[in-house]
Amino acid sequence: MTTPKQMEQQQQQQIVKMKNSGLISYNGSPMIDDRDEEMTRSALSAFRAKEEEIERKRKEVSDKVQAQLCRVEEETKRLAEIREKLETFVDPAGKEVTIVRKKIDLVNRELKPMGQNCQRKEKEYKEALDAFNAKSKEKAQLVTKLMELVSESEKLRMKKLEELSKHIEALH
Repeated sequence: MTTPKQMEQQQQQQIVKMKNSGLISYNGSPMIDDRDEEMTRSALSAFRAKEEEIERKRKEVSDKVQAQLCRVEEETKRLAEIREKLETFVDPAGKEVTIVRKKIDLVNRELKPMGQNCQRKEKEYKEALDAFNAKSKEKAQLVTKLMELVSESEKLRMKKLEELSKHIEALH
């Protein structure tokens, strides 16, 4: 899984790439050219890839947990069968039955916190994913707003330049 430090390093590398490609000037302001759309697609592609990776990893963890739970259930059934067989014996295996029962009880006690831990971690994962999705949505909205503002600003500047040009022509 990607650690927060690795994610930060990836983001810094993307910023450097954007600066080197001319999409962002070194003072941090965006530059408007044909590469904006390409970078937006690239960023969206990277975001989708990360989301797919996160979903894939979540599924892997979920599958592993499910497989472990299935194995535990099978083991519990087998232990119950062993317990029944041992209870039917009336021979000196009484000590062994007691030992196996104690082991079963021990395993059962260990299973409960494991199940709770799995549920807690799954809940934490969902919360983290929800927070990530919310921030991603907020970022997308802010990028859209920024693009609108930049577009409006350019239109206004072009209009002002045209007015000044007409005014200069009127003076000649």
